[in-house]
Amino acid sequence: MADSRRTAEQLPSETRRTLATLHARAWGVATGMLFGLGLFAATIILVLKQGPHMGEHLSLLSVYLPGYSVSVAGSFIGFVYAFVIGYALGRVIGTVYNTTVRDE
Repeated sequence: MADSRRTAEQLPSETRRTLATLHARAWGVATGMLFGLGLFAATIILVLKQGPHMGEHLSLLSVYLPGYSVSVAGSFIGFVYAFVIGYALGRVIGTVYNTTVRDE
């Protein structure tokens, strides 16, 4: 019985290129969620820990993210900022990758 599966080299170049492309918006959403949930979780953990110098280093993000603070409200504001930054980064990665694959 012969194996009917094809290796990548046996596929036409157009098919390989189509299969190799990424969905840039999906990459954007996935990266945005990763960044957003990461900052949200880090902020909430610090809020729950409490202490005299709570979130001393993480609070420096307020220089770049206006309205962000190490608090419950700040965690939601930080989530939005981080999601937008992650979405943009993921979208750029997907677009650059797709452009590179098409040029081969």
